[in-house]
Amino acid sequence: MRWFWIDRFLEFESGRRAVAVKNVSYAEEQIPDYALSMPIMPGSLILEGMAHTGGLLVAESGGFLQRVVLAKVGKILFHDYATPGDQLIYTSEIQSFQARGALVHSTAHLDGLLMAEADVVFAHLDERFAGIQLYDPAEYLGILRSYRLFEVGIRSDGRPIEVPEHMLDAERRWLDTERQRCAKQSP
Repeated sequence: MRWFWIDRFLEFESGRRAVAVKNVSYAEEQIPDYALSMPIMPGSLILEGMAHTGGLLVAESGGFLQRVVLAKVGKILFHDYATPGDQLIYTSEIQSFQARGALVHSTAHLDGLLMAEADVVFAHLDERFAGIQLYDPAEYLGILRSYRLFEVGIRSDGRPIEVPEHMLDAERRWLDTERQRCAKQSP
């Protein structure tokens, strides 16, 4: 099963800040299995949501060409917990950006109140990891579209963020392959 740690972006400013929403649902298998007497969203998964928001912010800054991984959680503080029916708002802001990675400060708010905050370090994988594909670019693009990143995303000058050409190329190749597969299956 693939889990998604955010549901969609509310705001996204390239290289600076992203705001995402996560609806906590009892239907997610990790909720009822975590603490039977009190169904809550595990803190580690709230951190994943903050990291997901910040990691995509860092990845977009490089046109989704660099492979970005969570390298370190500098600090994390939890002030409350989330239960089914709650809506978490994740905000990530890039504190510093360098060639090797970025430091991002992320928060999680619940009903307008701060529930968690973390400093997260992201790294760009170097040439030692060349040839290792972390994701399928066409599938990745589909996920980014479902998150509405390209609907709400803007650059620092206010222009909309556009889908990178390498992702559009991957999507076209995938569509061509699917069309050919379907054509072979047709009588």
